[in-house]
Order: sequence, then C-alpha cells, then structure tokens
Amino acid sequence: MARILVTEQLAERGLAAMRAGGHDVEVQVGLNPEQLLDAVAGAAALVVRSATAVTAAVLEAGTQLVVVGRAGIGLDNVDVATATRRGVMVVNAPQSNVLSAAEHTMALLLAQARNVPQAHAALTAGKWERSRWEGVELHGKTLGVIGLGRVGALVAQRAHAFGMRLVAYDPYVSPDRARQMGVELTGLEELVAQADFVTIHLPKTPETLGLIGRDLLAQARPGLRIVNTARGGIVDEAALEEAIASGRVAGAALDVFNAEPTTASPLFELPSVVVTPHLGASTAEAQDKAGVTIAEQVLLALAGEFVPYAVNVSATEASETVRPFLPLAERLGRIFGSLVGGLPTKLDVEYEGALAEYDTSILTLAVLKGLFATGTAEPVSYVNAPQLARERGLEYRESKSSTSRDWVNLIMLRSAEHSLAGTLHGMRGEPRIVVVDDHVTEVPPARHMLVVRNDDRPGRIAVVSTALGDAGINIADMDVGRSPGGATALMVIATDQAVPEHVLERLNGAPGILDLRRIEG
Repeated sequence: MARILVTEQLAERGLAAMRAGGHDVEVQVGLNPEQLLDAVAGAAALVVRSATAVTAAVLEAGTQLVVVGRAGIGLDNVDVATATRRGVMVVNAPQSNVLSAAEHTMALLLAQARNVPQAHAALTAGKWERSRWEGVELHGKTLGVIGLGRVGALVAQRAHAFGMRLVAYDPYVSPDRARQMGVELTGLEELVAQADFVTIHLPKTPETLGLIGRDLLAQARPGLRIVNTARGGIVDEAALEEAIASGRVAGAALDVFNAEPTTASPLFELPSVVVTPHLGASTAEAQDKAGVTIAEQVLLALAGEFVPYAVNVSATEASETVRPFLPLAERLGRIFGSLVGGLPTKLDVEYEGALAEYDTSILTLAVLKGLFATGTAEPVSYVNAPQLARERGLEYRESKSSTSRDWVNLIMLRSAEHSLAGTLHGMRGEPRIVVVDDHVTEVPPARHMLVVRNDDRPGRIAVVSTALGDAGINIADMDVGRSPGGATALMVIATDQAVPEHVLERLNGAPGILDLRRIEG
C-alpha cells in the first residue's frame, strides 16, 4: 500500500479507483507552498491539476515520490526536468479534455463572431443595441489553425461543418495527412495574412512562448480575429492589445492568460474581446475522464508497470507482444548485476525471435532499471535509467535478430565476461533463465540464487547440496550443464532463502569449486 496525495479536486471515480487499488488516498485541497512541502513528505504519488506548482523544492521534499500525475494535458505547473533527474515519472491525461477543449474553442469562435457576451451584458443592463453588436458569419471565412494536434484536428473538423475554408500551420503534419483532413498547410506568416479567424492549439514551450507577437500581428490580414484556448503566453497580450486598439485585429476570444488566475487586464477593457477563466476542460465529462485516466496511470506507475502516458520516459510504446516481457527484462537486469558483481563498462542487449520485430526500447529501459537497482541507493525508474547509464559511464546498445535457434523469443544480456538470457515459457508465459555464461540451462528466476562453476567430475553436486542442507537451506530449483569445452560445468540453483556468508566461504574452499556467485534478484 502506498500513500497518494491529491491536492486538487478530482473526480470521485478516480479517487475510488486508486483506493480500490489498495492505496491510502489522502485529499488535501488548498495547500499553500509551505504546507505542500510538509504534505508531500512520505507520499509515493502526487496528483494535481493546474493550480498546484510542483517545483524542484516539492520534488526534493517528496523523497519517496514515484510518480506525479497531472489530471489534464498541460504540464506548465510541473518541473519535469527536475522530476526526470530524480527518477520521478510524470504522467498526464492527454485525451481527457480534447473534446471539451474543441467545443469551447467553437463556442468562443461563435461568441467572437456574433458578440454574444457583449450583447447579453448590454441587454441585461437595460440596453437594446442591435446595430452596435452586429456580427459576421463563419460560412465562407478562412480559419487558420495553428497546431493540428488532437484539439486542432477536432476544431478543423467542426469548422468544416460551418462551411469554413481551412488553412493550418504545423511543421509536424505531413501534406498527405492535411489533405485527408481537408486542410491546406502553409507558413505562419502566410496563415495570418489570409485568415479571417485564427485559433491556437499549441503546447507552451520556449519555442512557442510569445509566438503571436508584434511582428507577426503586423503581417495579419486587417480584421483578423484570434481565439486562444491553448496556453497563456503563446499570445503576447500587450502586442494583441495594441493590434486591437489600432484596428488591425478586429477582436479576440481568450480562455488562457500569461498569469492565472487573473481578474484584471487591459484586454478586458476592449469591447471586442471575449474572455473566459480557463474553461476549456471545465466540463463534467472531461473532469471525470481526467480523474479516471490519471488514476489508471498512477496505479500502473506504482506497480512498476508500463505507463502509456508517461511524458518523461524515452520509450512511450509497448505493444501487446512486448509488454509481458517487461518483468522478465527487469529481473534479468537485476540478476546480471549480481552475476557481474557490479556495473559492466559495456552492455549488449540482444533480442531474438518474433520479439525483435517490435519496438523493444522499453524493454532495454527495464533491463537498465533492474541493473542499477542492485548497485545504487538512488531511486531508479524507467525515467532516469538512461541518465544513470550516462553518469556511470555504461555504454549499452540494442541488437536484434528475427531468428532464434532454440526459443521463440529471447532476451540476451552480454558483457565482456558474462552472458545471461531469459524467455517466457509455455502458454502461461512463465519466465525462465535459459543461458548463464553461455551454458544452456532452464531455471525460473528467483530472488535467491547461486551460480556455481566447478570441475566436471563426480561428487561436485553433492558438495554443494550438502553444504546447503547442513545450513538448513532448501533448494527450490536446480539445473546443471557442461561448458562447451567439457572440462567444467555450471550449476544454477534457486534457494528458498539467502545463502549466508559462512556457507559461501565453505563452498569457496571446497575441492573442485572454481567460482561461486550469490545472486539476489
């Protein structure tokens, strides 16, 4: 059971799912920064929305944190770089609010075109102002979509239904894909020069910060109207105010702002500006989906399993074929660390058989995770395993072969002096160690194991089994094989408990015992 700290309102279904997973879910809403530092101590998971700032100080105070979950898409409030350095996984719910965000974009687009909130305010104030609030139609107008991701694509689809012409700027979308969507790709300057309306659907990054600024707005088609439901800061608010005041931009509809929450801005004084307080994801359906999705991701992270929406893991996919091999890959890494007796300088990770036809990068991360877990007090995860490899000077590489001589699938680890391989066996997919130092064997991986190299002559098995029996240690599994040259043999033994030091000393001094490795995997 782990402690999960939730610092903002989360859908009840999400809270219930985490509790059903056997965890202690503690909800503390409205914490100030100092209170958060105290509350996060001892928590394995921290679940937030957009108001909680997960700073470097918070991550340092959360010494037991495994995962930070953002119940939504944006990660402006999470220090992802520090989380990565500390081995803390960061997950979000990227598909939870896409429909709500797209619909809110259309709502603001219509409100801006038809002056809905202004006319409402005037009428409720006792003013009948039909001529003042005359609007424009969407039909036949050009909509420029900046960013054709999930939300941008949904907005484009809905704008088509209004009879709008679509142009878009997105360097990561191919022309073929754009044509399938009925969208013409163009450059950013060309887009603002020909669009009647522009809608923004980009993440907030150093590259997009201030993207819609003075220089770009100076090239805009007169009468342009801008809608932003993405992130504050992408639009330079001072530049936008100047452009509207000068008449080059006819108006704007904004759901997000440089600083949030905000209740005062020069933009609020302009009659052609429509604003909402970051309502893009504020629907009952989106909040429910975000809560359930983030609960699923947090539970997977706490269980050490593959997490589809981890944003700071270098491998983001695991097919149905690859996923069952994750526990085996991590266990092989742990066992290999004990077999080597430390960290090798170079590690080859080989995949053979049908497995080699898939993206196996997540399996390599699992191997590294297991390998470093045996030799460092630092938290090790899929997140920081590559960084630890760089810091410790470990060179590792993947290789693949679609053919395997003896097994349908095989994961092989090799260093200069040692080798270890495993596979999943039978219909149940049970893990097996099938190669140790180029000796063929078949033993289920166990927490406590011995690898014994000995002269290939009678009585050596009895020497080992007698020493273990005298110490009251039960042998759970055992396999013996000759070396390829035939002069030596290898025993791979799984025991029910750790073999104490005095037994190792006895065996190391026994005749015919050439090498002995205790493995704690």
